[in-house]
Amino acid sequence: MIPSQMLKGVLEGCVLAIIAQNETYGYEISQELERYGFGKITEGTIYPLLLRLEKNGALEAVYRASDVGPKRKYYHLTEKGRAELAQFVESFGEMAAAVQGLLDDKGGVQNATGKCTEGQSAFDGKSECDDGDRGLHSLGKYQRA
Repeated sequence: MIPSQMLKGVLEGCVLAIIAQNETYGYEISQELERYGFGKITEGTIYPLLLRLEKNGALEAVYRASDVGPKRKYYHLTEKGRAELAQFVESFGEMAAAVQGLLDDKGGVQNATGKCTEGQSAFDGKSECDDGDRGLHSLGKYQRA
């Protein structure tokens, strides 16, 4: 589970990224976030965020009929929203590279538990350490700049 404080820093950008893929509504956004491993994002978190993004001009919304109940509010990005998403992607990449660099240089998180020595890491999900250039980027999620 991702701690809520960490989630707060990235949730807005992740919501923009989901909406950038196709016009969608709040419940569907929360389902996508859960599918990607963010856990269950409650309505009390998602809808105020969507409202704030809409008020700030990053999103526009239209109501559409639903096959199963009342109309749904579908969101799409504006030009401002696309610019905010681009900035998020750039900033997050810089932060991820900085954190990855620090963890790699300091021997990874396993070093804190005494399982790895300096210069070794075990981010690949194995219990043993290795001297290779391992880390989150070895999982294909991040790459150094």
